[in-house]
Amino acid sequence: MARHDDVTSEETEILPPEAALALAWSPKDVRGRLSILLQLDRRLARIIARTSEPMLGQMRLAWWRDALRQPPHARPRGDVVLDGIGTYWDSREPALAAMIDGWEVLIGEGALDSRAIAAFGAGRAAPFMMLSDDLNDAKRPIVEQAARCWALADAACAMSDPDERRQFLEAARECGSRSGKMPRDLRGVGLLAALARRSVRLGGAPLMAGRGASLTALRAAIFRV
Repeated sequence: MARHDDVTSEETEILPPEAALALAWSPKDVRGRLSILLQLDRRLARIIARTSEPMLGQMRLAWWRDALRQPPHARPRGDVVLDGIGTYWDSREPALAAMIDGWEVLIGEGALDSRAIAAFGAGRAAPFMMLSDDLNDAKRPIVEQAARCWALADAACAMSDPDERRQFLEAARECGSRSGKMPRDLRGVGLLAALARRSVRLGGAPLMAGRGASLTALRAAIFRV
């Protein structure tokens, strides 16, 4: 498979401060997987942000889908994110493909409706269900709700259109209520969700904006709320 220079890079993606905190509070067996997930997410977000022609954006996302369908040894080498997927996400690639599908919802010229926004949130959140090898059925809804809240609130922060931002914040608010303690090994995900809920309350402020963000993150990491 040919290398697609528009969507691959040999450099590690620079993650935002809330992601760095989430990784710091994650145990070693989750940290590598979460880091690659968040780096791929940043790569996909950049593709969407730079897309002016829907077909070109869809082609770039299709490149990633095709890459994930290949066994690790058949993929192009030298890209930090793609190599990391082979290391940490082998056999879990369908969840990453669902995240690509979620981001693709944002490509297009028409206004997004509530169904499309929900599909984006579900797709972007899908890989978080695969972070832990010990996630049981009782905890799965808690993690899914937290991941969706983060996916929607974080996206809202980057939107310049007031109406779109309002819709994404409303969707994040609907899934942002606390439904129980996060699993101990996924407290980093809980940290992201707590910052997302705070962002929603502040009307879409960046997740680490303001003096209270660090306290919110610390409380979520320690008490898993």
